[in-house]
Amino acid sequence: MEWNSIFFINSILLGAGLAMDAFSVSLANGLNEPAMRRRRMCLIAGVFAGFQAAMPLLGWLCVHTIVQYFSAVQGFIPWIALILLLFIGGKMLIEGIRDNEEETEQSGTLAIGALMIQGIATSIDALSVGFTISDYGFIMAFVCALLIAAVTFVICMGGLAIGKKFGTKLSGKASILGGAILIFIGIEIFVTGVIL
Repeated sequence: MEWNSIFFINSILLGAGLAMDAFSVSLANGLNEPAMRRRRMCLIAGVFAGFQAAMPLLGWLCVHTIVQYFSAVQGFIPWIALILLLFIGGKMLIEGIRDNEEETEQSGTLAIGALMIQGIATSIDALSVGFTISDYGFIMAFVCALLIAAVTFVICMGGLAIGKKFGTKLSGKASILGGAILIFIGIEIFVTGVIL
């Protein structure tokens, strides 16, 4: 592969495609925490961007080192994403249904552990992108990962902003909607990865 405009366009489009799950989860996080500050939005978008960059690089590394082991694990990726997103989404649904004002105020803020799980769940399918960029040298793969991260960051910031706007209007129902979105994303990743 050469350094040309096609490389950059492909990397940006790849980033946009990979960021859709992270966008939806960002939307759910914004719905769940409508009073979120800009610094926190940057943290959340940064975590998603970091995972979206790391997973293709990890996949690229697997292709160049331990491809036989990676192909054995690849079938479990949709299952892992489904379990993680069902867990987080189910938790948000339960908290939203309880509708206890004290509990809603405490649980409105996304814990760092839950954020990391979301980051893994939304980017784990990007491991297989390492196969599509396997003909790149390390520097090209790294630049591709940086472009994916930049696109993901911008898209997630948009998702958080939209979620915050509607989260304020939906108030108590936002957690239920956010949880339902996460569950739907988990099912979509599973169906796409296993059935289709």
